[in-house]
Amino acid sequence: MQRRSALLGLAIGLALADSSVVTLALPDILRDYDVSITTVAWVLTSYNLVLALLAVPAAFVARRRPVPAFFTGIGIFAIASLFCGLAPSFDALIAGRTLQALGGALVITAALDLLSEIEDGVAPALHIWVVAGVVGAAVGPAVGGLLTQTLGWQSIFLAQVPLALITILGVRNVAAHRLPHPAGRPAIGPNLALLLLSGGLVAALFLVVLLLVDGWSMSPALAGLVVSVMPIAAITTSRLAHLAGTTKLRAATGVVLVTGGLGALALLPGASWQWTIAPQILVGAGLGLAIPALTEWALRDAPDQVVHGGWAIASRHAGVVLGLALLAPLLAHTLDHNRTLALNAGTASVLDSTIPPLQKLGVAQEVLAEVDRASGSLPDVAAAFKGRPDTPEYRSLLTTLEDQLDRAVTNAFSLPFALAALLAAVALAPVAVHRSRAP
Repeated sequence: MQRRSALLGLAIGLALADSSVVTLALPDILRDYDVSITTVAWVLTSYNLVLALLAVPAAFVARRRPVPAFFTGIGIFAIASLFCGLAPSFDALIAGRTLQALGGALVITAALDLLSEIEDGVAPALHIWVVAGVVGAAVGPAVGGLLTQTLGWQSIFLAQVPLALITILGVRNVAAHRLPHPAGRPAIGPNLALLLLSGGLVAALFLVVLLLVDGWSMSPALAGLVVSVMPIAAITTSRLAHLAGTTKLRAATGVVLVTGGLGALALLPGASWQWTIAPQILVGAGLGLAIPALTEWALRDAPDQVVHGGWAIASRHAGVVLGLALLAPLLAHTLDHNRTLALNAGTASVLDSTIPPLQKLGVAQEVLAEVDRASGSLPDVAAAFKGRPDTPEYRSLLTTLEDQLDRAVTNAFSLPFALAALLAAVALAPVAVHRSRAP
């Protein structure tokens, strides 16, 4: 790959990684700004919503003047990233995210046209464009987790500034002048499948992270390593995708794998990160097959690749917004419901325990106090036992309470994962019935 193509691929990867790169930082952002789960989800929703709305208009701009569009987009993206890293409030962070999306829309669409000039052909340009997007979206959460743990969540945005500016070198001396063809109608089937599948993938990019960090109290860095399984599977599978048959077969196979992985996450037998590995591999493999296949299908033989690329990006990120809109409130509801069940079961466990009868009321009050201090996040039950005798009776009760809490949290994620699996499964319908442009 030429150096200029690699830099444009980096720009595409940055813009599409931003739809998910802050996922592992959400628990820290939630605590820093003292907002709810449904509110903090707007850090993801705002970017994806604006990108979905502006991808097609940006494509119409970029197809006429791709070089100025790229320069403008990368400049806006870099400035907005700096603003997000220094945001003094949650509202300011959301404002910065919307500006990032505006810049990202121009960058992604202009890059496809510029790659066609550099690679001297549509097919190799489309391959780089698709692969860079898939890698960026899949790698985003893992990279964001490592940065959050080591340097703080603000570093996610600050690190993007120099990386974005470096990509400007990729468009030096590129002359992209052409008269655009009529755009034509978007391919409904593959774009609709992209929307539905992306809605389901929100669970893998958003819910898995919350389960690991907020639910099971893992550090963002360790959680980043755990979720790196998915991008590794996606990248590996995308490299071997040509062995999987026709575009339509790859798309259908990928959808089935994603659905199976999400369904497995809905049926986790215990509160342990090891149980998430196999489902993540399935989701990653499905992502590596389905997203490139559906995107290529949507753009194949299109009269204007840039505009149809805009439609594909709009569909993907509209799906992310749909997934967040459905899954975040459902998760908040199930967490609240299961928290109540866990408290009732915990109270019964304290009363039924073998600790001295006069100590039971005090322990119960301390546990409730820890729940209140947690303000809806995972309470530190062990703190309620500080100063208590280190006896088998107290250790057994603590273990029982922590197990009940882990089960309650894990079960709370089951229904959202199941809904995500259903969204992904429905994506098979447009793949099955749509016939045009499918080799």
